[in-house]
Amino acid sequence: MTESTFITEDFLLTSEYARELYHKYAKPLPIVDFHCHLPPEHVAEDYQFANMTDIWLKGDHYKWRLMRANGIPERFCTGNASDWEKFSKWAATVPYLVRNPAYHWTHLELRKPFGITDSLLGPQTAKTIWKKCNEMLATPEFSARGIMKHMNVALVCTTDDPVDSLEAHLKTAEDQDFPIQMLPTWRPDKALAIEHTESFNTWLDRLEEASGIACASFDGLLEALYTRARFFASRGCKVADHGLEEPYAADFSLTEVRAVFSRTRSGKKPNADETHAYKSAMMQELGLLNHEMGWAQQLHLGPIRNTNSRMFAALGPDSGFDSVGDQPMAKSLARMLDRLDRQDRLARTVLYTINPALNMMFATMTGNFQDGTVPGKIQFGSGWWFNDQLDGMRQQLETLSQTGLISRFIGMLTDSRSFLSYPRHDYFRRLLCELFGNDMVRGQLPTSLNHMGQIIRDICYYNAVSYFGFDLPDPNA
Repeated sequence: MTESTFITEDFLLTSEYARELYHKYAKPLPIVDFHCHLPPEHVAEDYQFANMTDIWLKGDHYKWRLMRANGIPERFCTGNASDWEKFSKWAATVPYLVRNPAYHWTHLELRKPFGITDSLLGPQTAKTIWKKCNEMLATPEFSARGIMKHMNVALVCTTDDPVDSLEAHLKTAEDQDFPIQMLPTWRPDKALAIEHTESFNTWLDRLEEASGIACASFDGLLEALYTRARFFASRGCKVADHGLEEPYAADFSLTEVRAVFSRTRSGKKPNADETHAYKSAMMQELGLLNHEMGWAQQLHLGPIRNTNSRMFAALGPDSGFDSVGDQPMAKSLARMLDRLDRQDRLARTVLYTINPALNMMFATMTGNFQDGTVPGKIQFGSGWWFNDQLDGMRQQLETLSQTGLISRFIGMLTDSRSFLSYPRHDYFRRLLCELFGNDMVRGQLPTSLNHMGQIIRDICYYNAVSYFGFDLPDPNA
């Protein structure tokens, strides 16, 4: 298989309009990755990866799921097999991935940054690709920072717990020789996890230490969170992020919530109703905090996590045993947003659904809380998790176009732990240009390349910069 037949320069681009939009307007733009899970320490220390397993397979639950489905034993996924053995088992799986997005991602990531365009990954090519890529990874140009520069990254927002020191962010910001911004993101999910009483109390102890505020009461917890939020802001934070199984919007009394917290702090596990009331109160308080800090908030809604109890006991979270949830959430989401809007304290909000069946509900929900103060104040976020593939992204873009203003859309993110995932932005840009190009061919959009091209530029870069308030230069100035 050669470059001429698979993932060419015009991959996914089937019209002259699409090709022009992509090559002239989309491709040259820097990447603004406003939601990712990169280890900040890797950026701060300019981590040098040991080999392809180190950069490509460690922590990648997408790949582990696929390897398991291909009959690969766990020791080659998360176990004690050697790095070469793990890579070889991934290579043996890749030929079976046809029509899975990971098939495209794999070869896009080998193409850039490694320049592998003349072969597909499989058992016959694994050794050659392993050797070539490892040799490149040993050079300074392929360190963590080197790869980010090569991929034309302008800014990344990591995902950080309120107790994190953010030392890596400070070290990176103080390095005048590194032009890429790395900003923290406020991710206070553990403040909601009251049902896991033991780990919740352990985390509260850490929050006390980080903030210097006693968390013996619910009000003390809020004070500690605000203290840490102000610290995050001092380190450049502009975004909050919340990963939720469902919107929490039950009726609650602050008196009862305070009592539930106190009982939990003393070690008593709350019941289901108490847990839901507490989470509802906490989400309102965190929404108020986000507004006060001037942050945009991202709500990632709907996954059911750690469904395999046996594997959770063995491996812990984020191991590839999460899936799409089908919880009803229209009324609760509306109620959660309305509570904040009634007080005129609803922050800029990005709504992500893991369930594509809810696309229309989410897209129309955004229109309920636009208030004319900010273009696209409430956003229907990009195809997320299981949906950041061609069909999922296309459905999201089509639904957004039909119900709102795609011209104000803030575009794509990696949501990834890997420094090789930036081609997901390229994947999105190609699809976006193909959609616009096809409409232009059919006479459904004007054929003005300057007009359509500026909309493409806005979606790929400028809208996100403006929406989040990032301090970035105009690459076309």
